[in-house]
Amino acid sequence: MVGVVIVSHSWKIADGIKDLTDQVAAQVPNIIACGGMEDKEIGTDAIRIEEAIVKANQGDGVVVLADLGSGVMSAETAKDLLEDENIDIRIADAPLVEGAIAAAVAAACGLDIDKVQAAAEQARTVNKIN
Repeated sequence: MVGVVIVSHSWKIADGIKDLTDQVAAQVPNIIACGGMEDKEIGTDAIRIEEAIVKANQGDGVVVLADLGSGVMSAETAKDLLEDENIDIRIADAPLVEGAIAAAVAAACGLDIDKVQAAAEQARTVNKIN
């Protein structure tokens, strides 16, 4: 099953999104919230993201969603740190909340990493109000 890592500068945001994904995809055990710094201060930490990716990996790859530009940069650094680990890591260009929900549902359906990433990225095209 494809893993999902939720990266936010705020541990409260990451944990809250994880709570939402648990409601729609409780059967996916490898959705990991990685918010804030070790001491729960605001920020992102490439080492913590690296650890979250390893934890989320079950052999089918990991889709990472991040909230802001420096979160993406930290995720890219984490990916670089893991290049010898043979983990297929995708950083989705997606809205954090909607993308995480879409990725979680796609992972729960057993879709491959290409489709989980695509589901997350397609979430940015969904209108909330018609």
